[in-house]
Amino acid sequence: MALVRFFAAAAEAAGAPERDSDAATIGELKAALTAQHPRLGELWGCCSVLVDGTRADDGAALPAAATVDVLPPFAGG
Repeated sequence: MALVRFFAAAAEAAGAPERDSDAATIGELKAALTAQHPRLGELWGCCSVLVDGTRADDGAALPAAATVDVLPPFAGG
């Protein structure tokens, strides 16, 4: 299973900082997570999704041992 890590607003929308997933692609992952946590659906358009540190689109394969980071925009100061 892949480990999905959520940061900032994405963690709040998901209700936890981490989840496991057995989705085969990023698109499947997003669909499953949105079904479980509808507020995440509002964030996908502005979030960066990284698989093992590399930006990934919806068609990207999701290896079983991957780490997926869901990163909404951050404000600095």
